[in-house]
Amino acid sequence: MAERKIVTAREEESLDIEVGKDLILMNERIAAENLETLNKHGILAVDVMGSVGAGKTALIEVMVDKLKGKSRVAMIAGDVTTTIDADRVTRHGVPSVQINTGRECHLDANMIRRALTELDLKALDLIFVENVGNLICPADYTLGCHRRLVVVSVTEGEWMIVKHPLIFKSANVAAINKLDLVNAMGVDVDKLAEDAKSINPRILIARTSAKTGQGIDELLSHLGFN
Repeated sequence: MAERKIVTAREEESLDIEVGKDLILMNERIAAENLETLNKHGILAVDVMGSVGAGKTALIEVMVDKLKGKSRVAMIAGDVTTTIDADRVTRHGVPSVQINTGRECHLDANMIRRALTELDLKALDLIFVENVGNLICPADYTLGCHRRLVVVSVTEGEWMIVKHPLIFKSANVAAINKLDLVNAMGVDVDKLAEDAKSINPRILIARTSAKTGQGIDELLSHLGFN
């Protein structure tokens, strides 16, 4: 077997470390302002994170249908260029704001601050913020939301969680999604749950299928909606 070597990035070697620290500190300040604005209006906000194809939008659609008769719901959607996800959720009768990030692989607090000015906050109880499809960049940028939900699907394989520990450390709730495909994929859902718990013992886990509705009530409960 060929020799395997590993090079681990050192913080002091990063060329943009000082700029990065300044950006994150500024982001944290704006996130705190966003949270204050949301609290002032009595709005609960959820940052929904996950890779492209994990099923973030589908889960939001199902949760919106469950909640919209009880709560006044809106969505802020982050995507590089399109309005596809925002359009999907708007069809369920809730207002939405699309943020197109261009080259950026995550939403940040300043983008959310701008998006909040486009919503009638007095008419809302709940905002779902769908982050850009990525399991790396969003971990460092809080938005001022009350909850952070990370979605991972069984179609992404058995190593997706252990390969992306930072986003699970920063999350309050994890959804292991697309359970309707678990037999076809041959993935051990219990092992995925154990991996998430090993990274973040406090994380709450729901096993879900947006297609069948399995686990949606549990997910809503974990997010504090029931």
